[in-house]
Amino acid sequence: MITRRFAVLLALGLPFTALTPQPWIALAAVVAVTVLAALLDAAMAGPLTGLRLRRDGDRTVWLGNSARVILTVANTGDRTVRLHLRDSWVPSAGAGPLFHTAVLREGSEHPVTTTLTPTRHGDRPAVRVTLRSAGPLGLAYRQRRRAWNERQTPAWTLRVLPRFPSRRVLPEKLARLRVVDGSVVTRGRGHGTEFDALREYVIGDDVRSIDWRASARAHDVVVRTWRPERDRRVFCVLDTGRTSAVRIGDAPRLDASIDAALLLSVLATRADDRVDLLALDAKIRTRIEGGGHRGKLPRLIDAMASLHPELAETDFTLLGQEMLRRDRKRALLVIFTALDTAPMIAGLLPLLPKLTARHKVIVAGVRDPLVGRLAELPDGASVADVHRAAAAQRVLAERDRVRDVLAHSGATVVDADADTFAGKVADVYLLLKASGRL
Repeated sequence: MITRRFAVLLALGLPFTALTPQPWIALAAVVAVTVLAALLDAAMAGPLTGLRLRRDGDRTVWLGNSARVILTVANTGDRTVRLHLRDSWVPSAGAGPLFHTAVLREGSEHPVTTTLTPTRHGDRPAVRVTLRSAGPLGLAYRQRRRAWNERQTPAWTLRVLPRFPSRRVLPEKLARLRVVDGSVVTRGRGHGTEFDALREYVIGDDVRSIDWRASARAHDVVVRTWRPERDRRVFCVLDTGRTSAVRIGDAPRLDASIDAALLLSVLATRADDRVDLLALDAKIRTRIEGGGHRGKLPRLIDAMASLHPELAETDFTLLGQEMLRRDRKRALLVIFTALDTAPMIAGLLPLLPKLTARHKVIVAGVRDPLVGRLAELPDGASVADVHRAAAAQRVLAERDRVRDVLAHSGATVVDADADTFAGKVADVYLLLKASGRL
């Protein structure tokens, strides 16, 4: 194949052919000499058959961070290769730089570093490596595109973990969890909590905690202390249907739900509770259950990384079948979905009484701040602004009615903006944990 230098050289020779007595013969001679030089240059280019590729670098990265993948090119042939290389990835991998050059002498290696800054979570694979061996004159080159196989170069996929912005509030939530767990202050009492120990009564203790028999034996007032129950079940349900694709700010609603589910999973794992995950729309996309407490968290994060919104209506009957399939032990069921009227009436609301009769249910939805801003009339509002504000106020009123119906059905509702959503869900979990209502 020819290069731009070949075209430039040919273009520079064409004007001089017009000055000769026989321009057509001169033109043919210029073209023939240039083509002959390009063929000779291509023949002198180093062969690509002796090149071997291997990869090394990061396998996982959190969304918003950058990863580095190193592609090492080894020349096992007996000739020097003037290499032009393109390392292609899927566009959402944010790879750069794509083009690299190197002079590989026989028996030498050259590492090529690609920096990846992904724009979406999930698997981001490398596509292909294009190799060009240029001749010494730079007029022509040999080219080959490497398909993925173990003999030539191994496939490489970067797993992009979902964004976790609520990590910034994790220390504060863990400190509250230690208070609830009794590691910092005196353990309190709540319905359904486990007996821990006896101690002397101090002013401020609940008189219902007094153990009268122990007090008679000790000739002093003694109270029971309690600790929150451990090994509770927390079941996170992520709605990946069409409503999860709605943009809240710069990201889909599903990303905010994943962030809140991650924060809740970390807290519940630290509290020695068992966390299970179910993602569904028209079918079940992911199911994570069983396994040890500590070892499950990486599995949960890895499973959430592969979730994306699907343009399908969510079938909540699958959730009912899943919960009926499990044993009857009470669990905390946290459903991350949209608090929209139509999906709720057709999907979750008919199923909710059966769920709340057996489990503690939290329905959590992210509020779109744009709707709240549209509901406010600006100064000097036009007719279009009035209609837009009326429509937005109607959406907010319907959302309020949905919240009331959910609460009347026995569910706890979390409705918050994206920046505080994860923290609000965690606060409800800690409140339930402290009061022993799990």
